[in-house]
Amino acid sequence: MNFFLKLLGFDPKKHSVRTELLAGLTTFLTMSYILAVNPLILGETGMDKAALFSATVIAAILATLVMAFYAKLPFALASGMGLNAFFAYTLVLIMGFTWQQALAAVFVEGVVFILLTIFKVREAIVNAIPINLRYAISVGIGLFIAFIGLKNGGIIVANNATLLSLGPWNATSLLAMAGILIGGILLALKVRGALFFTIILMTLIGIPLGVTQIPENFSLVSLPSSIEPIALKLDFSAFLSGDINYLVVVFTLLFMDLFDTLGTLIGAATGAGMMKKDGKIPGINKALMADAVGTTVGALCGTSTVTTYVESTAGIADGGRTGVTSFSVAMLFLIALFFSPLFLMIPAAATTCALVLVGVMMIKPIVNIEMNDFTEAVPCFITMLMMPFTYSISEGIVLGLLSYVLIKLFSGRGRQVSVVMYILALFFIFKYIAPFINA
Repeated sequence: MNFFLKLLGFDPKKHSVRTELLAGLTTFLTMSYILAVNPLILGETGMDKAALFSATVIAAILATLVMAFYAKLPFALASGMGLNAFFAYTLVLIMGFTWQQALAAVFVEGVVFILLTIFKVREAIVNAIPINLRYAISVGIGLFIAFIGLKNGGIIVANNATLLSLGPWNATSLLAMAGILIGGILLALKVRGALFFTIILMTLIGIPLGVTQIPENFSLVSLPSSIEPIALKLDFSAFLSGDINYLVVVFTLLFMDLFDTLGTLIGAATGAGMMKKDGKIPGINKALMADAVGTTVGALCGTSTVTTYVESTAGIADGGRTGVTSFSVAMLFLIALFFSPLFLMIPAAATTCALVLVGVMMIKPIVNIEMNDFTEAVPCFITMLMMPFTYSISEGIVLGLLSYVLIKLFSGRGRQVSVVMYILALFFIFKYIAPFINA
């Protein structure tokens, strides 16, 4: 037992098994909403939802176990919010790639992430993006997934005259709105697993309202669904053809994953007192490797980009400090694998609360954006605005980065822009003029 705990970085002189296990339970309850949300979002692409549930769980287990035994840190991983929306709504439904091609893009991004981690060049790439734009990207993704949640819950609907309007108040939209309010109250009261319990409550309330449909021969526990319909179905044709839009997709996935993971690790480690005086975090390179491996393996299983969850901070706040915490999260995901019927009957309206409230959490960095400098404020505003308005995370990032370079350059402050940013700007300009050249 002591040898096993040592493999997870546990020191009996510093740590408590009970504390680590309870921290793992807290983290799991806080992030387990992804088990209901991810199959619903990725299912929009035509992928098998039962297989998606199993793939989501398997990818989370494998990635979190790498975090536990290799990095020995108390962080948990699963398919990332925002990243799954980018996969489904931008890559497949807007850009027209098949879900098989989208999985290939995730796989390529994961492999590149592994190489960047091995050669320790990720900092140079991240540092090339101005800090204000990094904040804006997080905010924009938060607005985008909140927008998706409101749409899925019927709270906002299409309108021929105004494009969008408030939807009719019916059982579905009322249930969705109630979930947002109840979830917000539970978060304010600091209830562990607030989003998870809200989703379950809304699902139960939805039964008599006719929103939640109970399938025939329903069983609470069942053997895991096969991932065969979506596993190893990667299509690299768009990548091999050199499609410029596809290359932008891989680039966007890489940056989103880098920002998401680094931001989570730095924030959580700081709160836990893990960061040293020089700003370094022991084991962060190994943590990034767990993220990269999780993304690569997740793509093979059939799910979107796997990333470190900011909800890990909940477990860290409860005292989690070692891989024992992340190991216990992985074991709880394993148990959840046998409860797929429960998660798969959860209606979209019941998950609206998770999408909207996670969106609230993601817009926190907006207070850090320098709004008094218009060469910073305007590109950030474009980034945040264009993600929900174009229904595309990648377009928001591209337009934000491009506007940053152009505004800085033509306002006489071009020296503030890195060489990498200029190269990216030329790449993005070519992306937009390529269709005219081909025509």
